Amino acid sequence: MLATALAHASEAEDCRIGTYRLDDGSIVDIAPADDDALRWRRLDGTTGLLRRAANGQWRSSHGWTGRADGKAISFPECSDGEINFDGARGHRIAFDVSGATFSSHDTMLVGRLIMPKGEGKVPLVVLVHGAERDSALTYNFLQRLLPAEGVAAFVYDKRGTGKSGGHYSQDFSLLADDAVAAMREARRLAGPRAGRVGYQGGSQGGWVAPIAANRAAVDFVIVCFGLAVSVIDEDQQQVEMELRDKGYSPAEILKAQEVARAAENVFASGFTQGFEEFDAARERYKEERWYKDLHGNYTWALLPHTQAELREMAPKFDWGTPFHYDPMPTLRAGTTPQLWILGGRDYEAPSEETGRRIRSLIADGRPFTLALYADAEHGMTLFETTAEGERLSTRYPEGYFAMIRDFARDGRLRGSYGDAGITAAH
Repeated sequence: MLATALAHASEAEDCRIGTYRLDDGSIVDIAPADDDALRWRRLDGTTGLLRRAANGQWRSSHGWTGRADGKAISFPECSDGEINFDGARGHRIAFDVSGATFSSHDTMLVGRLIMPKGEGKVPLVVLVHGAERDSALTYNFLQRLLPAEGVAAFVYDKRGTGKSGGHYSQDFSLLADDAVAAMREARRLAGPRAGRVGYQGGSQGGWVAPIAANRAAVDFVIVCFGLAVSVIDEDQQQVEMELRDKGYSPAEILKAQEVARAAENVFASGFTQGFEEFDAARERYKEERWYKDLHGNYTWALLPHTQAELREMAPKFDWGTPFHYDPMPTLRAGTTPQLWILGGRDYEAPSEETGRRIRSLIADGRPFTLALYADAEHGMTLFETTAEGERLSTRYPEGYFAMIRDFARDGRLRGSYGDAGITAAH
């Protein structure tokens, strides 16, 4: 998940952004996207990208494919919160919103609490960042989708991103302290309306949230497309999965992992050692047919560069990443109920070993629940594959958002959630 930190998007403000209740009672969320576009998402997992048409309407394309889906959307009175969504009228849902600034390790962080209107207690989810550098205050759509379903959300910009201060970091322990500080601020702002309180962490947040839960009591943790293995293991497993999917033999994959291991050692050393071994591995295998397809989570970023270039890259990747952190002692020590939602086709966070480890915790009687969407990739999206082998995401799995809502609300799942395979403690 280091690779996702390389992307950056600017913050956008638009009166169209919000979650709308349509006349049929269903909801649709409108969120900012790159290049002045918008993205709609529905609770059933369907989604599309909106681009402005010449007639003032917005035209939708299917998922992330760029292919028109025939839906027309307009905002006739944007400031009044009106929407026409594919023939259905709707109105933007009003929430109780409280801005927040809070401190962690002498760094000022900026967030907000979004609560459903009312006076009664509601569950509250603190949304924990992944590795992205984007502003969660701008782009994390769960901050609206969950409150529209009766679950309050606290969202904040990770240190070094968006409106928060400090330097960007991947130090899991430091980020866990930030999450604890966010949780305490969320409780303070929610006051007597705070019911069950817990964390939802996606991707790298799956390492951070369980640490935070062990440091200050919460009622639940929800990990989405996260890992129960180390950062080094993540790269190794991605190399294996990608090359296996391309039809390479186990013997070839072992050679590729040898190159990856050498690259990982350079990265983990802070670009201070391991260069000779990395050069030797690249020279040994550069003519192998699989070499062009060697990628991994971050091996690809090192492969083309000389030793001198790699040394120059060191400050760019000085994020405090704990490459050898083993999450299992943290997970074994925890008593907080946890829901892990994994995708079976996830390259960035391969789920096979992580799923096995979570099942072992369940078998030991620990309060974990595992949900596996066999066909989902990173970000928990389904996808189609082009003739060139490129994945194009189409939607989220049915039941995915409802699963997050229900576990936050009740601490357990009820019934089926699309085609998710669910394993839970008895």
